[in-house]
Parts: sequence; structure tokens; C-alpha cells
Amino acid sequence: MKQSPAGYREAWNAVAPIALLLILADAARAGTLKSETLEAWDQYVQTAITRMQQRLASGSPFLLVDESPERLAKVRNGEIIVWPGAAQIPGKVPSGLIHHWVGAAFIPNTTLEQVVSITRDYQHYKDFYKPVLLESRAISMGASEDRFSALLMNKSLLSKTALEGEYKSNVFHLDPQRAYSITQSTRLQEIENYGSLNQHIFPVDEGSGFIWRLFSITHYQQRDGGVYIESEAMALSRDIPFSLRWMIDPIVRRISRGSLFTSIKQTSDAVNSGTGRERRAQVAGAR
Repeated sequence: MKQSPAGYREAWNAVAPIALLLILADAARAGTLKSETLEAWDQYVQTAITRMQQRLASGSPFLLVDESPERLAKVRNGEIIVWPGAAQIPGKVPSGLIHHWVGAAFIPNTTLEQVVSITRDYQHYKDFYKPVLLESRAISMGASEDRFSALLMNKSLLSKTALEGEYKSNVFHLDPQRAYSITQSTRLQEIENYGSLNQHIFPVDEGSGFIWRLFSITHYQQRDGGVYIESEAMALSRDIPFSLRWMIDPIVRRISRGSLFTSIKQTSDAVNSGTGRERRAQVAGAR
């Protein structure tokens, strides 16, 4: 008998907690980021940057959604869409996994300058991206390069794990209607049992490895009475044991995809929030 969609959801809800327990049990064994894993990640990131630069030089569409009329129509009509950034998600590298997704949205009734201003408002990240982001602050702000810190929380069934880190973000304005940013982690440290008496912070590149590195390329284009946002988000994590991969891979895909969807939605909400409106008014008044 063919199972109904509701039946599939019930089956998923039943097995997901079990699979998550297995993930956490494996992740509880602290490890160290291996040099061959980091080398594969660096090569992957550089390939993504080169591919983006080649697209700009060749005169290809600035946004990937412009290459798909179906995707573009969905985004223009107010949907947030997310799709795989590579043929295999997550992608296997030596002793690690690379999660790569692309997401896009359209924010009406705003400008490029106003949206970029919101994305550089690091002081309010903890308001824009709650409850996952607990703390944030700007370390330095430049004409095209910013450095900031953020504390992320990963709440699970078995533990409370936080990720404290620093990031570098470079913003490039191509013309009055187009800009892109490249953001990458420069330091990430895992905090085990965050907020408890036995809280423990691991040295850099040690810990459960649920996130070793983060990297993103985000495109902004003002047109059609608003701004399109398109983000390629990539993360490096530890590998999943082969014996569990068949069951855990779909959960990992679901979580990483959902994280990008939520991030883009929260960015859009931030632009339209009270704080966002204040920032937009400040930008408009500075002209």
C-alpha cells in the first residue's frame, strides 16, 4: 500500500530523533581538523570564488536565478527558494563534509544601499538572527572590509553547544545597482555545555566538528522596485560514519538547507523591521 504524505511525515518524525541521537553520540567524541580536510576545503572555496569571478568577467547573468525563468518567477512573486550548490550535498572530502546551498529572495520597496547597510549592522545581528545568534559586535569597519564576532548556539537533545567566532566580510560595489560580499570565518571555537558550570571551550580546530569553517558569497541587485538577494552558503563539518550515512545524510541536508532559508528570511525581515526602517532612513538622509 502506498503511504500518504502524512504517513511519511509521521515516519520521519519518529526516526529523526533517533538519528539525531546517533549524530550527537558520534559528535561527542572530540576530534581535530585534519590538514587534508582543510586543504580540500580551501580548494573548494577558491574554486567557488574563481567561478564567480569568471561569471562576472564573461558577462553572464549577475544572479543565478536569472538562468532559470521558473526560479526567477518564484522569487519575484515573494518566495524564498533554496537549491543545492553542487551535485552532491553534502560533498565528501577527506575526513569531512562540505555543505553548499544557494538561496534567493526579493525584498520590495528598498534599495541596494539600504539592504547592504542592514547586512553590515553587526551590532543588531543578535536581534535579526535570534534565537540562534546570541551575541554579535563589530570589531572593525572599513570602506570595503569589516571584521565582526558572533556567538552561535546549537541546541540539541543531548547537549548545549555554542560556537564563538570571528569573521571577515568584504563588500564590492560593481555599480549603483549591483554589489556582492564575501564573508568567511577567521576563527571558530566550540563551547561545550555552554552556560553551565562545566562549560568548556575547545582550542581552534578541535571539538565535535559540527562546524569547522563557514564561507558565503552574497549577490545584491536593485531592480524591479526592490532588491534581489542571492547567497551561496558553504560550511565544512566532520564526516559521518559510513554505517550511519544512509540515515543521517537526509537530516543533514534538511538542517543545512533550512538554515540558509531561515537566514535569508531573517535578513528580509530585518530590512522591514523597525530597526531596518531606522537604518534605511539614516541611509536616505545621508545622501
